[in-house]
Amino acid sequence: MPYGFLIHADSDHVGVAVRDLQAGEIVTGVTQRGEREVTITLREEVPLGHKLALVDRQSGDTIVKYNEVIGRAVVPIRKGDHVHIHNIKSVRWG
Repeated sequence: MPYGFLIHADSDHVGVAVRDLQAGEIVTGVTQRGEREVTITLREEVPLGHKLALVDRQSGDTIVKYNEVIGRAVVPIRKGDHVHIHNIKSVRWG
């Protein structure tokens, strides 16, 4: 089965698109070590290399990628949403 996204660590809240993904598409991703597959329905288009939400997050919640906090949600994010600068703020830049 060709995967649509990669999950870097089992505890991550986001996956990374390995191709352009379309809104409404049912897509499956896998953890880097192939230990777990996740299937979700996309709510928005997600371009190659961008993040998609694997879980719901509320405004102010942390976002985890690579098993590290990479940012905070600035608006509610729902499973299947495109996750990018329009809905998270990096913790790196304060």
